[in-house]
Amino acid sequence: MNALPHLYPDARAQRLNLASLTPAVLRFDDGHRAQAQLETISLTGGLLCFPSTVQPDSQVKLMFVTPTGPVLGTAKMLKPISLSQQPFRFVALEHDDRRRLQVSIQSAFGKVIDDQAWIEKYRAALDQQEPEKARFFSTPLALFTVGLLSLGSAIYLSGIFNLNLHLK
Repeated sequence: MNALPHLYPDARAQRLNLASLTPAVLRFDDGHRAQAQLETISLTGGLLCFPSTVQPDSQVKLMFVTPTGPVLGTAKMLKPISLSQQPFRFVALEHDDRRRLQVSIQSAFGKVIDDQAWIEKYRAALDQQEPEKARFFSTPLALFTVGLLSLGSAIYLSGIFNLNLHLK
């Protein structure tokens, strides 16, 4: 997994407060699992709602599903803020998981900046363009050819008419 660099340490990551229930599953190092509800999410962490809190500084594998797909990352549990709410910080998140999370957060704010979406938009624009017709000849060459054929036809026809005149 890739460690999460802090590109702007002074800037707070954009947070999304989830309106719908988003289940999350935590897997601990000893193998046991716990279920929680994801309340707030950002690229750096979030807030979980538990029936009971988890030991602060515990590292867990956290999985939840976003509209763009599942996200699985390693998280460090922070100090609980209430009997049922506990924040966490992502310690590691794969590139694809990070991208899915970023697209989900940005789409909720109406700012989707996704490489795949950009590529699809570009392809759609290409499909709408009329294909350029292939040119077998350039215009000057075509004019020269037509002129040459006209001259040849005129010589041929004048030769036929001259023969007919001599035969009579």
